[in-house]
Amino acid sequence: MATILRDWSYQYQWLYDAISRIAALSVGGEGRFRQLALEGLGINSQTKILDLCCGSGQATQVLVQYSQNVIGLDASPLSLRRAKNNVPEAEYVEAFAEDMPFADNTFDVVHTSVAMHEMKSEQLRQILQQVYRVLKPGGIFTLVDFHAPTNPLFWPGISIFMWLFETETAWELINTDLVGLLRSFGFQELQQRLYAGGSLQVIQVRK
Repeated sequence: MATILRDWSYQYQWLYDAISRIAALSVGGEGRFRQLALEGLGINSQTKILDLCCGSGQATQVLVQYSQNVIGLDASPLSLRRAKNNVPEAEYVEAFAEDMPFADNTFDVVHTSVAMHEMKSEQLRQILQQVYRVLKPGGIFTLVDFHAPTNPLFWPGISIFMWLFETETAWELINTDLVGLLRSFGFQELQQRLYAGGSLQVIQVRK
């Protein structure tokens, strides 16, 4: 699946940003979208946050407004160059999410935004295991990503979006019991909220 639009969206920052803004309209706009995974976390200026798969820093830009201790991690040198330019207040690390170069119990919060659907099943399991490892006891993992729509009216829209911009891994994610998978790694106090007819999920769990 996916079309040349997917490649263009990664090559051209303006196109990626335009797509993000349009997609975020379903939850009230990009500003609202970027806040969804952060609601109720009680982040302060000293909270140590990892923005996992930070891309060009769209979510990082919001996180640095809350904390002075934000690290963005991504495997793409191009994305990290853009992130450093867009959000110089954060630190950045080039690495794969499934093999993070951080000590155990490092972060208060690990955040990721619409990135897990890019991962194959085994990658996803490795990443979740790493997230659990680098979180401090009591730390929170918060994510926002696709979900199978609970409202049938949203199926055509998400199907077209995935056909244009995503690959089979996005379909794998919406067919994955992500809640059950997180519990299997030991995460607790799970909260899951659905938006946009159920096509978007926000999950917050505690180590």
